[in-house]
Amino acid sequence: MTAATARRGYVLVLAGAVLFGLNGGISRIAMRGGIDPLPFTSARITGAAIVLALLAALWRPAVLRPPRGRSLLLIAGLGLVGVAALQLTYNVAINRLPLGVALLLEYLAPVLVVLWVRVVRREDVHRRMWGAVACAVGGLALVAQVWGDLRLDGLGVIMGLLAAVSFATYFLLGEHNVGTQDPLHVILWSFVMAAVLMNLVSPSWRLGDLTRDVSALERLDHLSVPLWLPLVWVIVLGTVTPFFLQLVALQHLPATQVTMVATLEPVLAVLLGWAWFAESLSGVQLVGVGVVMAGIVLAQSARRSAPADLPTPQ
Repeated sequence: MTAATARRGYVLVLAGAVLFGLNGGISRIAMRGGIDPLPFTSARITGAAIVLALLAALWRPAVLRPPRGRSLLLIAGLGLVGVAALQLTYNVAINRLPLGVALLLEYLAPVLVVLWVRVVRREDVHRRMWGAVACAVGGLALVAQVWGDLRLDGLGVIMGLLAAVSFATYFLLGEHNVGTQDPLHVILWSFVMAAVLMNLVSPSWRLGDLTRDVSALERLDHLSVPLWLPLVWVIVLGTVTPFFLQLVALQHLPATQVTMVATLEPVLAVLLGWAWFAESLSGVQLVGVGVVMAGIVLAQSARRSAPADLPTPQ
């Protein structure tokens, strides 16, 4: 791997992390503009599946062939848990919690992955894993300020933790079974499976009037946009584009490095929450954010084997 190739990979994954980070704020506009998280999740997943299918038809028609046998079961699991459940819990969490806190909860997934590998699979991991667990738990305690009145929305915290479980499941299923398959094939059909489930639960076409104007919220409250605009942004620039950026980045960097750089997303979410939504954290909570991030980085480096080459399904 040359220096130029590595730089190209880092640029791609950073661009993807920025778009994923912005996605939380744009999603809030849609949900606080009147779209319930259930149909919003359905519309996002369905729209992304359609765009991915169109792109595959143009550039790689072979991935349009449906999976079969064991591959079908794997991709169904990825779609139902790693896409549908993750997207729904993520959307509820970012709508009820400060952006940075919601993303910190979700990004506990690497810690859960390492714990699963060590405790359930009984694989060797680096001793720094226990430091990662301590940092994650201690940092979240600082963010939530558990020694006083809990300042975080209870349902939001539960959804954030479920998002972490769904995210960890995505990585574990991918690592165990997807190594020999085309990542685009897996991602496309995972979204298709998720779209089928979500539309059975809450049809994506029941979104109401998408032509009405809604507020851009908080510091941008003086601006208004048609409701369809943030929805299209979330599908194209908040889902499909960062997916492809990180997919291409995996051609230039090892998956371990791509995943590590992607953990900048919670930090970007904290900055976005401050700059856009006037969300302030106390000094103690900021220390907690830093401690959690340290735990995430330690967890990423605690595995003795590399994770699957799958981009993060934000």
